[in-house]
Amino acid sequence: MTTALLAGGGTAGHVNPLLALADHWRSVEPDARLLVLGTAEGLEARLVPARGYELLTVPRVPFPRRPDRAALSFPRRFRAAVARTRAIIREHGVEVVVGFGGYAAAPAYVAAHREGVPIVAHEANAKPGIANRLAVLLGGTAAATFSGTPLRGARVVGMPLRREITQLDRPALRPEARRELALDPDRPLLLVTGGSTGAQRLNETMTASAARLVGAGWQVLHLTGTGRGGDDPGLVGYRTMAYCDRMDLAFAAADLVLCRAGAATVSELAALGLPAVLVPYAAGNGEQRLNARELVAAGGAILLPDDQLTPDWVAASLVPLLERRDEIARMAAAAASVGHRDGAEALLAVVRESLAKRAA
Repeated sequence: MTTALLAGGGTAGHVNPLLALADHWRSVEPDARLLVLGTAEGLEARLVPARGYELLTVPRVPFPRRPDRAALSFPRRFRAAVARTRAIIREHGVEVVVGFGGYAAAPAYVAAHREGVPIVAHEANAKPGIANRLAVLLGGTAAATFSGTPLRGARVVGMPLRREITQLDRPALRPEARRELALDPDRPLLLVTGGSTGAQRLNETMTASAARLVGAGWQVLHLTGTGRGGDDPGLVGYRTMAYCDRMDLAFAAADLVLCRAGAATVSELAALGLPAVLVPYAAGNGEQRLNARELVAAGGAILLPDDQLTPDWVAASLVPLLERRDEIARMAAAAASVGHRDGAEALLAVVRESLAKRAA
């Protein structure tokens, strides 16, 4: 029986691939003991226990980015988080630490290194975070979602995806999806989403362009989030929802997607062969633009800078694209050509190799 500590959390981008690996691991090795290390404040505090895994917590200790009071206290707080994690490793007989970035990952990597436990770090983004760069410096094995990720020796495994995506048969589910979402069964569908929190630029531009989009013969399902604009324009064929708890239905119903370029979103689109217009988040360190690179290069997506998403662009570029159904079909095939549904299986293979090397 293998005992593993899966470390990560804070955001869905860290928690979801962790849970995807855990679910797959449990399905093929039911007696594996999978513990999750996170923080009490992150999304993992709700999602991990709900999925049936034991959550162990460490204090939230962000790496300091400026010389302030938090920076002065960082060494002491980080040492405490490492000590707590070392105690967990010893108490539970942890044989491997698998990290996904986030606040819990860095102390887990240091603790594993000091306890002589192998480290595997999965990097979701094309531009790696501080924690996973630390894992490689400590001798850990890196696994990457995207080719070209600058982590020494990184193995490209793709993104571990939830079963709702890996097992999704879009054509078979489409009639049910359109019924459940109260959509026209025959008109092509543009899905617009800014992620769980919404995106103001996407919301304002697309609602301002609603009449043009519907007038092109398409219908729109617009997931707005809350507090970021995106009021219902009141047009037949244009449906707004704050959230969609069944994104598998939304993806099954869609013919084209306009969205941000988070690592999980890009990976899901490619896995499902869904063509897209990707509008990377303008703030941050530019990782969303890099995440989109492979899908765009394959021809499965169009990359549009955030400040260029305007009603004028919709009229001049998006509406003509909607009228070229053959081009959208070509984009769908191109997206599928770079998609992977086996990220969890590939990552588990890397973990097992690390365990085998330790045993040898």
